[in-house]
Amino acid sequence: MLPRPHPPSTNAAAMDPRIADKVARFPAGPGVYVFRGADGAALYVGKAADLRARVRSYLRPGGDGRYQLRFLAAEAADVEFVATATEQEALLLENTVIKKQKPRYNLKLKDDKSFLLLRLDRSEPWPWYRLVRRRHDDGALYFGPFASAKAVRRTLRLLHKIVPLRDCGDHVFHNRTRPCIKHQIGRCPAPCVGLVAREAYDGLLDHSVRILRGDVGPVLGELRDRMQAAAAALEFERAQALKEQVQALQRVAEPQAVVAGAGDEDALGLHRTGDEVAVAFLSFRGGALENCRRFQLRSALPDELLLGELLGRFYEGDRYVPATVLLPGLPAEAAMIAGWLQHKRGGRVDLHVPQRGDKRRHLDLAQQNAALGDALAADAAARAQTAAARLGALVGLPEPPRRLHCLDVSTIQGSSTVAARVCFADGRPDKAQYRRFRIAPEHAGDDFAAMAEAVGRSLRLCLERDDEELPDLLVVDGGRGQLAAAVRAVQELGLQGDLRLCGLAKSRLRGLGDARAPTAERLFVVGRDEPIALADRAAETLLLAALRDEAHRFAITYHRQQRGRLTSELDAVPGIGPGRRRMLLRRFGSLAALRAASRDDLRAVPGLPQGVADAVFAALRGGGGHPAAG
Repeated sequence: MLPRPHPPSTNAAAMDPRIADKVARFPAGPGVYVFRGADGAALYVGKAADLRARVRSYLRPGGDGRYQLRFLAAEAADVEFVATATEQEALLLENTVIKKQKPRYNLKLKDDKSFLLLRLDRSEPWPWYRLVRRRHDDGALYFGPFASAKAVRRTLRLLHKIVPLRDCGDHVFHNRTRPCIKHQIGRCPAPCVGLVAREAYDGLLDHSVRILRGDVGPVLGELRDRMQAAAAALEFERAQALKEQVQALQRVAEPQAVVAGAGDEDALGLHRTGDEVAVAFLSFRGGALENCRRFQLRSALPDELLLGELLGRFYEGDRYVPATVLLPGLPAEAAMIAGWLQHKRGGRVDLHVPQRGDKRRHLDLAQQNAALGDALAADAAARAQTAAARLGALVGLPEPPRRLHCLDVSTIQGSSTVAARVCFADGRPDKAQYRRFRIAPEHAGDDFAAMAEAVGRSLRLCLERDDEELPDLLVVDGGRGQLAAAVRAVQELGLQGDLRLCGLAKSRLRGLGDARAPTAERLFVVGRDEPIALADRAAETLLLAALRDEAHRFAITYHRQQRGRLTSELDAVPGIGPGRRRMLLRRFGSLAALRAASRDDLRAVPGLPQGVADAVFAALRGGGGHPAAG
C-alpha cells in the first residue's frame, strides 16, 4: 500500500523553476521521466509518447487541479528522463524503473504474479513439464498463459492420462530405485529406472507438444479407432479406458479454445474515497464471469493516470490479454498502452468505455465490486488469505498454500479404527473432497500404522481420481510420531517433492500445582528438530485449529457410525447382551482382537456358554471387517 501523501495545499505553488528550465530541453519523443525529491529518491515515474509535452503539464503555475501536481510541487527537486526509440519500449522501461527504484507515488499491487505457463526444455536428459510464471529466451518451449492455476494443473493432469511422462523433480528422479505408483497406474513410463528408451520417450514428448498446440484431431481419430477395435474384439474394459482418454483429450483442448475465442473481455472498476482506492478486475470468458481480483491501495494520482498504471501492472509478464478491456474512462497515453497490449496479444485490443448493453453491465458489475472492496478487505476470505500466507512461511512453502488436507485417526482401544480426511480450499471447507477410510485390522491398534495407511490411501485417491488434486500442505493430527508415519507413506508413493507435510499437536498442561498451565499448540515440520510454538489466537493458529477440529469432527462422526454397526452385530447374536458384550471387549481388548480370535479362544472365556461362543465366532467372521474405504 502506498504511503499517505502530504495534505494538499489550497494554494499550490509552482514547481521549482530549475525543473522548468530542464524540461524545456526534453525531447518531443517517447521515453520515461523520473521526478526525484531533495534526497535523490524517486517520487514518481511515468512514461510518455511526448516527454516534453507530458512533463510540462505538471508545471503550470497555480496548479491545474490535478492531484499529482500538488505533491510534486511540494516535494520534487529534480526530474530526469530516458528517451526510447518506441512507445512500447517506454512502457516496458517504466515498469523496470518502478520495480528497481520503488517510487513513493506509483502503484504497488500486492498480487502482481503472472499467470502460470508450462515449460519444456528438450535439451534435458529426460525433459518434463514444469510450472513457471516467467517466459525466458532460453530455447525452451512455453505453453500458455493459462487463465488460472487450477486450469493449468487440470490440463497437465489430463495430459498425463493421455501421454505418460515424467513429472517428478530432479532430486526425486535421481534417487529412485524402483518405479513409483504413477508408473503402476500408467501415468509415467519410469525413465528414472530405465524402463523406457530415450527414442520412445521423445515420441511421447512429440505427442504431448502436438496436443498442447491444439493439434488433437489425428490423436482423437487414432484413439477412437482403437476404442472401436477393442469394442469389436469384446475387450470392453480396454474400450472404456480408451473412451476416458478421448474425453480427457477433448477436455485438454477445450480450455485453449475458450482462452483464444471471441467474447473474452476484462472489466476494470474503480471506487475512490479521497486517496483510498478500491480496484476490481473482472475476467469474462465466452461472456461468462470467470474471475474477480480486488486490490486496496492508496493513491493521489488522478483517475486517467491511475488507470494507465493499473493496466501496466496488471498485464505485465505473461498475463493473458483479451480482445476487449472495459474501463470507466480512457487512461493517459491510451494509444501507447493499446499498442503495448496488442503486441502482447498478437492481435487487436480495444480499450473501451461502454455506454450501454452487455459491456456496460459488465463494467457496472466491476464498479460495484470495487465499491464493495473496502468491506470485503476485512472479511473472512481476507483473514484466511493472511493466515495461509503466514502458515506457508512457517512450513517453508514458496507461496501460501491454497489447498489444505488434514487427516485424523479415530479409535477406542483399537475398536473400529477409522480415519477421515477434510479439505480446505482458499480457507474454506471443500466438503466434496472429504473422504473416510476404514483402517485394516492389522493396523487398527497402532496409531502410527493407521496414520500411514490413511495418508497413503488419501494420496492414492488424489493421483487416481480426476476430480481430486494433491494438497499444497498435508496436516496430520498428532506430533512427531504421526508426522514420521505420514512421511513414510509419502516416500512410499514417491511424492516427496509434490507436497509439504506438518503435524499439529494439541496444547498440554505443564507444571506443578497452581503453576500448571497449558502450552501452546505445536507445529511439527519436516526437517526441523524442534516443534514451532504457535501464537495464541494468531491467524495461522486459528486456520490450523479449524482444519484440525473439522477433521476430528468428521472422524468421530464416522467412528460412531461404525461402532453402532458393530454393536448391532453383537447384539444380534442370541445370548449376547450389554453385560456379555462388555465382558468380551474387556477380555480381548478391542473388537479387532475379538474378530481375530479363534473358536477355541471364545469357548475359553469364563461365563460364556459354548453355543453362544460359536454364535459370536460365526457372526463376527461372517460380518467381515474389511478395510474398504467408507
